[in-house]
Amino acid sequence: MTSIADLWRVLIPGLWLLWIIGWSLAAIGTKRTQWRESRRQAVYNRLPVVLGMFLMMVPRGPLGILAWRVVPNGFEAPLWGVVLTAAGLLFAGWARWHLGGNWSGAVTVKRNHTLIRSGPYRWVRHPIYTGMTAALFATALAVGTARAFVGAALILVGFVVKLQVEEARMRGTFPAEYDDYCRHTARLIPGVY
Repeated sequence: MTSIADLWRVLIPGLWLLWIIGWSLAAIGTKRTQWRESRRQAVYNRLPVVLGMFLMMVPRGPLGILAWRVVPNGFEAPLWGVVLTAAGLLFAGWARWHLGGNWSGAVTVKRNHTLIRSGPYRWVRHPIYTGMTAALFATALAVGTARAFVGAALILVGFVVKLQVEEARMRGTFPAEYDDYCRHTARLIPGVY
């Protein structure tokens, strides 16, 4: 490390690693699946995520315009990147905790599935995606290149595709209750979307 300003290069990957470990451990003990999205639907929402992750994780390479630095050098952007990455991951973790046994990495309906409206679900219908999107764009801010922002945007596209499938399934599972829930909460960002 050349300076304290480069500490983000260790902190942000460390935050993501801790989040992945916690996320994996939290997956133990979820409810049994009653319905699962089709493989075709899964490909549509996962392909942008995989491409986005590739762009965000590629350290350097012949990426042309995507390798351009779009955030000025300095310690401010990486510092904010660390703080906002941590905040986004904590928010997503809080949402995951409220989902409990209903959580799945795929679009599913669990046995005895319940509609969660507590914690961050009071404000947004997809707070895991909200938190992860904040963390991804914060990571891109710290990295500072066009490829990182394009990668974060591609992952967001995957989330939006997936949440549309999730919402259709929730409407089918909780017809009146989910419509009422939608009237009172935003999809991802209160007051915006």
